[in-house]
Amino acid sequence: MHAPRLRRRLGAFIYEGVLLFGVIMAAGLVYALLTNQRHALQGSTGLRIYLFVVLGLYFVWFWTRQGQTLAMRTWRIKLVTVSGDRPGALRASCRYLVAWLWFLPALLSLWLWGVRGGGAAFGAVTVGVLAYAALAWLNPQRQFLHDIVCGTRLVTWVPLEKS
Repeated sequence: MHAPRLRRRLGAFIYEGVLLFGVIMAAGLVYALLTNQRHALQGSTGLRIYLFVVLGLYFVWFWTRQGQTLAMRTWRIKLVTVSGDRPGALRASCRYLVAWLWFLPALLSLWLWGVRGGGAAFGAVTVGVLAYAALAWLNPQRQFLHDIVCGTRLVTWVPLEKS
């Protein structure tokens, strides 16, 4: 099994973002109904924490059940441990937490510099994501840093033919 090309992994990354938009909207609605939230800034810290947990549950559930999220399945990418097994809940949770390295440097920079504009935030996060993805070229197996740290790897997945 070999690592999927970086272009395919980034395609799955973007598609995952599209799917997560729906997950976040539905989870946000549930949060608003449960907390009687009337304004977007009311309870925003609680909402952020809640969404962080919801996203964690989403990824950990899919990675431990099938080794892939819906986007990964579409792009024929699978998450396995270094030994080739499906990751357990602890390893998947570790991967979810460490994978925030995709965004944290850019978000921290924006916060430290006091930048609030949407365009600047989009630009900083885009540059940060591309720089983080490029780090995979430094690894002989072309794996991302969070996969190396957590003992997981992305592989090309070939579905079994139905007979």
